Amino acid sequence: MKAIECTKFGSSNVLQLKEIDKPTPKDNQILIKIVATTVTAGDCEIRSLRFSLMFRIFLRIYKSFKKLILGMELSGEVEAVGKEVTLFKKGDQVFAAPGFGANAEYICMAEGGPVTLKPGNMTFEEAAALPIGALNALHFLKRANIQQGQKVLIYGASGSIGTFAVQIASHYGAEVTGICSATNSELVKSLGADKVIEYTQDDFTQCGEVYDVILDTLGKISISQCKNLLTEDGFYLMASPIFSEILSGLWVSMTSRRKVLFSSAKHDASILVSLKELVEAEKLKSVIDRSYPLEDMAQAHMYVEKGHKKGNVVITLG
Repeated sequence: MKAIECTKFGSSNVLQLKEIDKPTPKDNQILIKIVATTVTAGDCEIRSLRFSLMFRIFLRIYKSFKKLILGMELSGEVEAVGKEVTLFKKGDQVFAAPGFGANAEYICMAEGGPVTLKPGNMTFEEAAALPIGALNALHFLKRANIQQGQKVLIYGASGSIGTFAVQIASHYGAEVTGICSATNSELVKSLGADKVIEYTQDDFTQCGEVYDVILDTLGKISISQCKNLLTEDGFYLMASPIFSEILSGLWVSMTSRRKVLFSSAKHDASILVSLKELVEAEKLKSVIDRSYPLEDMAQAHMYVEKGHKKGNVVITLG
């Protein structure tokens, strides 16, 4: 089968199209023929090894034992099932968040893993873009116990996590303010934002507003900038934390009633089911910026690394 192997760590040219063995499902696994996958900021970070020392060591050890196939999310069709599988059957259309391995024509996943049936009102491309961004958006907003009438500020509202977070916060009845570029302001409004702040024109810290929840999806602002913008019991959510900000967040949480949260979302089938229900209730949709064929994976990585994508970048197979 065809797969994009990360042959070493570095720029996008380390990604090479290879022919590798097609996997065979174990007794508790399903074999998925992948129709669409994505390139996320996380994929680019892994490829270029932009992580803490400990995680860099882990990735190097991992790569020394097996081929490194990136791809955190996918949609596709079940081609075969192991003899112990009861939740899926051949022909089922699914979407999943395997973490690794989705940049290929096939993947095996445990039936109890982060995989569930695809929303019936989504294309394969739309469903492939759903798991990571929406899963993280839902995870953080639920941890902040988001409620109707609260004021929510979303920094990076036009990215993958941001576009889903705007929709989810709006669904829960929050008053949503999104921060993005001027070119993306109409998109963010169309997703449910009540207000949009264009970061190149306005300083959001000087707008005189106080928020119950601030979600930083990009890791480009600091707690020191935002602490005074939070209510006394407010939540500051870091979807892309850096070490220094984690330490600052722990101090704020220890010395005030404000809470700083940075733990990543658990990849769990039950959360994917919740996302599926929101989609089928027409409360959530995927925003797709561009699509590339599998063979153009390097170009897709280069585009994502520019940092200006709207929503998601999808890779199509076949």
